[in-house]
Amino acid sequence: MQGLIMAAQLIAGISILVILHELGHYLAARAFGIKVEKFYLFFDAWGKKIYSKKIGDTEWGIGWLPLGGYVKIAGMIDESMDKEAMKLPAESWEFRSKPAWQRLIVMIGGVVMNILTGIFIFAMITYHYGEKSLLNSSVQHGIVPSKYAEEIGFKLGDKIVSVNGKEIKYFNDALDIDAILGEKTVYQIDRNGEKVEIKLPQNFIKRFSEEEKDNFLSPRQAFFVGQVVPNNGAEKAGIKTDDRIIAVDTNSFQFFDEFQKLLKQHADSKTTFTLLRGTDTVKVDVAVDKDGKIGIGIGSNDLAFDSIQYGFFQSIPMGAKKAAATISLQIKGWGKIFNGDIPANKAVQGPIGIAKFYGGEWIWSRFWLFTALISLGLAFMNILPIPALDGGHVVLLLIEMIIGRPLSDKWMERIQTVGMVILLSLMVLIFGNDIFQLIFK
Repeated sequence: MQGLIMAAQLIAGISILVILHELGHYLAARAFGIKVEKFYLFFDAWGKKIYSKKIGDTEWGIGWLPLGGYVKIAGMIDESMDKEAMKLPAESWEFRSKPAWQRLIVMIGGVVMNILTGIFIFAMITYHYGEKSLLNSSVQHGIVPSKYAEEIGFKLGDKIVSVNGKEIKYFNDALDIDAILGEKTVYQIDRNGEKVEIKLPQNFIKRFSEEEKDNFLSPRQAFFVGQVVPNNGAEKAGIKTDDRIIAVDTNSFQFFDEFQKLLKQHADSKTTFTLLRGTDTVKVDVAVDKDGKIGIGIGSNDLAFDSIQYGFFQSIPMGAKKAAATISLQIKGWGKIFNGDIPANKAVQGPIGIAKFYGGEWIWSRFWLFTALISLGLAFMNILPIPALDGGHVVLLLIEMIIGRPLSDKWMERIQTVGMVILLSLMVLIFGNDIFQLIFK
């Protein structure tokens, strides 16, 4: 069931973004009087399609091959490679008959639409949910470092004071992208009253990308049962919301990280748990699954959050700010990939990897967050100067504007063919990496 929910979210998110991207091209083309022959969600490869209807000059449809979508703009050398149409004299309503600056706007229309979509979704998330940030001052029990974090010097219970001399107000600032991707980043730590400095190693980002990134540094906290997931060990054993688990087998503990370790030790077995339920002490036998989980969500009174609500018009610049930060992150990240600092197979995700980000439970806030991130990712990828992508067309148009004449149709066809080969090769590699990660994780 979780797999179906992941797939449904992926298809819904990608479909929304593909339609809006292609709508950007469509609206720009129509604004300049250019005929759009087709507007398709997914590809109607080999002429096969699920649905189509012609309205005016445009055939609107859904293809059978779910690898994106496209608009077929009259008089444009694109992935359709309609050579016969290009041999005919140019008509006034064709792409090729329009000035270069108009064609340039048509080509960047999709990217602009994806950026605006990302800004809008971020703005609406901010407006609806506000911002909730964990106050670093409330992390009284210090941090729980991952195995890699321990290797580079962090210890259980450390309290993060500042990064590169800048005091940390919110805990997430400790993992700010400028710190993670920066050079010579130094953490100032309070370790039982002693001031300690930890410098991130030269190869940090490479190792960080290979580790469980979300668990690199976590706040240490006592907990209670905040949620009981149906049809799991906790529910079957009779554990209830607000119960406090204080012992597993004969081992008592205080913090959630200690509880997680005990669960791992008792994975795939039935174990006695001791609970505090109000003023009563209760013992129950709980089946721990093979992954060391029992199906609970945790609550905690240890941590304090700073919550800010924004008005509608206040949310718009916040959405733009978050979109700009996301694009900046992508630029820095790709720079690290090209430099070899981050392995490409760890950084680049295909459909299977993206579906995992959405998760096996349909949570609207998470759905829209990842849809916004993917929208900005599509904008960035599409503007790359690769033939057959929007960025490739933009480069060719800029060359035309510089030299004062268009490249020949023959050259355009060759460049388009090379671009398609590059894209297909990338798709094979990305899908292959997805499958490899799924099998050998």
